[in-house]
Amino acid sequence: MTLELEEIFGQESALDTTDRVQSAGTALEELLVSAKKQDYLTVGVYESAKIMNVDPDNVAFCVLATDEEYECDIALQIHFTLIQAFCFDNDINVVRVNDIERLADLVGTEEAGEPKDAHCILVTSPGAESWKDPALDKLHLFCEESRSVYDWVPTITLPER
Repeated sequence: MTLELEEIFGQESALDTTDRVQSAGTALEELLVSAKKQDYLTVGVYESAKIMNVDPDNVAFCVLATDEEYECDIALQIHFTLIQAFCFDNDINVVRVNDIERLADLVGTEEAGEPKDAHCILVTSPGAESWKDPALDKLHLFCEESRSVYDWVPTITLPER
């Protein structure tokens, strides 16, 4: 069996894509843990919309999360579309995650012990100084590379626990 040049390149790019997505998943997990410690997270669709409306310059990154249970939730999909448009207009990188339970575990629970609404999570950078984090830099690069192949809202898979 001989492989054509296109087949070889196709296999390499598929492996590169898998590695990129796994690396981005690890970076996202690191970013969320770090931002949570610094109190730089805004969790929830409505809370995130308020922050974006009041202070969009302090939003460093946006994560939208869903799973099969919420795919048919029209109101949530409309919110996602509006949030994505806002992020694009304000040069805020945005990604999707398909494991909302894992994401909710990372961002914690409400004071009452209920899981937080992890459908939308913003990483903010308050104050004049822009918050620097190596994981954030990796995610910005991942989003930039994704846009170069017309993947405007790339999907990231979080590492298994």
